[in-house]
Amino acid sequence: MTSNRSAHHTDKFSSQELPLRRGRPFNLVLIFNRNLDSREILEFTVSTGPNPSESARTKAVFPLSDGNSGGWRAALGASNNNSLTISVSSPANAPIGRYQMSLQISSQGHVSSVNLGAFILLFNPWLQEDSVFMSNSAEREEYVQEDAGIIYVGSTNRISMVGWNFGQFEDDILSICLSVLDKSLNFRRDPASDVARRNDPKYVGRVLSAMINGNDDNGVLAGNWSGSYTGGRDPRNWNGSVEILKEWKKSGFRPVRYGQCWVFAGTLNTVMRCLGIPSRVITNFNSAHDTDRNLSVDVYYDAQGNPLDKGSDSVWNFHVWNEGWFVRSDLGPSYGGWQVLDATPQERSQGVFQCGPASVTAVREGDVNLDFDMPFVFAEVNADRITWIYNSSNGTQRQNSLDTRSVGKYMSTKAVGSNSRVDITEKYKYPEGSSQERQVYQKALGKLKPNASFGPTSAGFGTEEQEPSISGKFKITGILAVGKEVNLVLLLKNLTSDVKTVTVNMTAWTIVYNGTLVHEVWKDSVTISLDPEEEVQQPVKISYAQYEKYLKADNMIRITAVCKVSDEAEVVVERDVILDNPTLTLEVLDQAQVRKPVNVQMLFSNPLDEPVKDCVLMVEGSGLLRGNLKIDVPTLSPKEQSRVRFEILPTRSGTKQLLADFSCNKFPAIKAMLSIDVAE
Repeated sequence: MTSNRSAHHTDKFSSQELPLRRGRPFNLVLIFNRNLDSREILEFTVSTGPNPSESARTKAVFPLSDGNSGGWRAALGASNNNSLTISVSSPANAPIGRYQMSLQISSQGHVSSVNLGAFILLFNPWLQEDSVFMSNSAEREEYVQEDAGIIYVGSTNRISMVGWNFGQFEDDILSICLSVLDKSLNFRRDPASDVARRNDPKYVGRVLSAMINGNDDNGVLAGNWSGSYTGGRDPRNWNGSVEILKEWKKSGFRPVRYGQCWVFAGTLNTVMRCLGIPSRVITNFNSAHDTDRNLSVDVYYDAQGNPLDKGSDSVWNFHVWNEGWFVRSDLGPSYGGWQVLDATPQERSQGVFQCGPASVTAVREGDVNLDFDMPFVFAEVNADRITWIYNSSNGTQRQNSLDTRSVGKYMSTKAVGSNSRVDITEKYKYPEGSSQERQVYQKALGKLKPNASFGPTSAGFGTEEQEPSISGKFKITGILAVGKEVNLVLLLKNLTSDVKTVTVNMTAWTIVYNGTLVHEVWKDSVTISLDPEEEVQQPVKISYAQYEKYLKADNMIRITAVCKVSDEAEVVVERDVILDNPTLTLEVLDQAQVRKPVNVQMLFSNPLDEPVKDCVLMVEGSGLLRGNLKIDVPTLSPKEQSRVRFEILPTRSGTKQLLADFSCNKFPAIKAMLSIDVAE
C-alpha cells in the first residue's frame, strides 16, 4: 500500500518489497473468500532470520486484539463483510531486516494458515523511542533521505571536494544492503544471535564497518594504496556507491577492486542511510595512523632529504570516515549522538579490520578506555608528530622535531541542506594550544600508559636539544597545474647575528594521499651562505617531463629539504603540493522535467602540447539516470576542445546531483559535478 510507504518515509525506495520503519503501525487489508464468523480466532506470526525464535525476539506470535501490549500487536481498523483492515505495530527495538508474515485462522478446532508475504523493517529516526531518533527534521532529511553528497579531499593548504552518489534508494540497493549483513563473519558463525542483535544500531554499525572492506570476509571493497591499480578500477574513478554495490553482488560477492578511504566511507554511508541509521561523511586532514597506541607518530627522512617508508606509523594528507547517529546505552546518556565508524582497513580490532562506534564526545574528552577502538580514533586527530633523521650508513636515528599541533586539522563535512563545508574540529577536540587540549591529551596518555612521563615523548629528548639557528619554508610561486612546470622557492632565514653556511639536500617525490612514495622525480643540493638575519630564496623548478610518468590520480608531489648548519641539528622543511586538473564543464541544455529526456553537454580542453587518448566519460546521478553512462571520447589533439552530448532521463523531482568522471592516458580522473533542478 502506498499509504504505508509515505507514513513510514520509505516512498523513495524503488524496492519491490515493502520497506517499513520499526515502531510505527502499518496497515494491511485482508480479503477472505467468505464472511468471517465472530467465533473465529485470528493469530499473526512475524519472523526474521534463518532460525527465528520468540526467546531471541526474532519471532512473534500475536492475536488480533485491542490490547496495548509492549511487543508486536495487531488491531482491527475497519471491517466490511469479507474484508478486514488490520493495523500492525512493531516494537521500537525490533531487529531490522527481512520479515515473513503469516496468519492462522482457528475455527471450531480447525486451523488453516496462510502466508501474507514479506516486508523489510528498518531503523526509525522519526520515532522518539528508537535509538536512532533524530529530532531535527532538516538534519533527518540530510542524513537519512539525501542520496547525493560531497566528500572533502586534498590537503590542509588545498581542500577540494568530490561529489558522491550515495543512491540508497536505487533499484536493488536495499536488498544488497541486507546481503551485506548476511555475508558477515558474525552471521556465518552464529546466524541466530547475529540476527537477534540487529535491533542495536551500534552492533549493526560495527558489523558494517567490517563488511565494507573485504579484508576478513567477503566484504564489499578491496583497498589498494600502491599507486598501481591494474586488475581493477583506480579508486579516484568511482562516482558513487551504487555501481560498487551492484558489482559486488554481480561478482558473486567478491570484493570490488579498488577502494581508498573516501570510497569505503561513501559506500558505508549508503548502507547506513539505506537501513535508517542517520549518517554523514567526515574528512580529517593530517590524519595520524598510530600503530602502537602511544599517541605519537614517527616520520623519517634521510640526510639527503628523502622521505623514508620506515616504521609503520604514518600521517595521511586526509582520511575519510563516517559518523552514525544513535544513543550509547552501553556508555550512558552523555556519549550518545555522533559515533565514529570507519570501514577503511587500517588496524585490526578484536581480530578483524573494523573500527567503531567510537563516541565523538568521548574522543573530545580523552576517554580512550571506552568501547570501541577509542585509542586509534583519538590518535587520528590528536597524535604528536615526531620527525627523525635516519642515518643508513650506521643505522642510527636522531630525533629532529616534535610537533603537537599539526595532526587533526580542518575536520570537514557537508552542511545540512547546502553544498558548503562545515568545520567540526571542535567537536573532536578542544582548540589546539588551549590548556584543556593538553590536559585531555595527558589524560588519554595516562590511561593508555599508566606510568607515562608527563611531557613530550621521552625518547631522544635530552639536554642536547638546541634551538635551530635557521628557519625554512616552501612558498609556491607559480600556478600548480598538471602539464605545467611546478615552481616554488625555499625561503631560508638566518635567525642569528653570525654568518651561517647551510647545506641543503632537496628531493621531490610523487605520492599517494596516504603518504605512499611513488617515485623520485627531482633532486638538488646547494650550499648557501647566509649573512646575519639574512633571508634568501632558493628556486625549485620541476618540469612536466620530470613528473608526468609518475604522477598518480592524487596529483600530489611531496617536496622535502633537509637543511644542515655545520654541527647543528638539521631543519626539515616539507610541502605537499596538489596540481590542478584542467576543468571539465557540464551544462544542461534543456529545462529538466520528470520523465522527459534532457540533453547535457560536457566540455573539455586538452591543455597539453601532446594528444590525449583512451578518453572515457562516466556519468551517474540518482534520480537523473538509471545506472550509469559510459561514453568513449575520441582522441584529442594538442589544445583541442572536446564537446560531448548525452541524454539523461530524470525519474524524481527536486534538486539532483549529476556526477562525471573523465579519464584518459594523461589525466586519470577529472571530476565534475552539476546540480540540476528537476520539475514535476
